[in-house]
Amino acid sequence: MRFRPEQHLRRQSDIRAVREQGRRVDCGAFTLWWLPRPIPPVADDPRCARVCVVASTAAVGNAVHRNRAKRRLREMFRHHQEKLSAGLDLMCVARAAAGRVKFSELEQKFVAACQKISPSPHV
Repeated sequence: MRFRPEQHLRRQSDIRAVREQGRRVDCGAFTLWWLPRPIPPVADDPRCARVCVVASTAAVGNAVHRNRAKRRLREMFRHHQEKLSAGLDLMCVARAAAGRVKFSELEQKFVAACQKISPSPHV
């Protein structure tokens, strides 16, 4: 499944809301924050979850390591987005291990987190 532009969480106010009002799950290589989105305006697509991926220099390292961690986390979301409830805003905060651990291990942790946060996960 494609990672469409409307699935990117871009507005600073939306990202701040996820961080301040949302809940979190520690997944080892990354932290997953989530917040159910209120009823969207007509222009928005209410059927998809939106995601923001964050990788700081302090937590992950130089630009090469940050970009690798972000690519892996975005790809993980793209592969497993159908396991999330519609209308969720997510923020994945990378840690140094996000660029080093096996991709299959990242996926397992993400799927386990999806089962925790989605009331009725799709199979």
